[in-house]
Amino acid sequence: MESKEHLTNRQIQAKQTRNNIVEAGRAVFLKVGFQKATISQIIKEANTGYGTAYVYFSNKDELFIEIMTTLMNRFYEVAELPFTPTSSQTAHEMISNQVKLFLSLAMEERAMMQVVKEAIGTSEEVNKKWTDIRERFIERIAQDIQFAQDHALAKKNLDPHLVARGWFYSNEMFMWEIVEGSPYKMEDIIYNLTNMYTSGLYMQN
Repeated sequence: MESKEHLTNRQIQAKQTRNNIVEAGRAVFLKVGFQKATISQIIKEANTGYGTAYVYFSNKDELFIEIMTTLMNRFYEVAELPFTPTSSQTAHEMISNQVKLFLSLAMEERAMMQVVKEAIGTSEEVNKKWTDIRERFIERIAQDIQFAQDHALAKKNLDPHLVARGWFYSNEMFMWEIVEGSPYKMEDIIYNLTNMYTSGLYMQN
């Protein structure tokens, strides 16, 4: 990536304009939701020319996908936390912490995640991108499961990718419940979800 010092004034201005459009898009989506948001509203919020927005994004779906991807990268940082447990107990503790961080982030970004859920159900492009994001999480989880199996911590008769898929879907379901207003306490979700997963996957010490 080029440093700011090596960018021309025109490149710096273009980058700033693009960032302004993205921030304006986030503000408009949060204010009116995905379906009601329009490029015209976003352009007005960004205080830029009508044609300028289309230089960077072909439509609001493409703009929203960028916003959603940036947001979900924060969630993915949780999935990428080092996972090298030395016992089933330490694995349980690390997994419980990951679930807590994942769901806490969903609560922190609740307003935008509500828009994400609306967009997934409305836009074919956004839904496709969400499927790609989901698969990225599942692949990362499968790597952690494979590590545990390779170190004789987890049951080797279970398919890492199938277990990873089930585990992510469970977390995703509770994530959406929290976003929409879950009747359950977060600590109870974390406790039950983690224990159900680890007791089924890990060898008992």
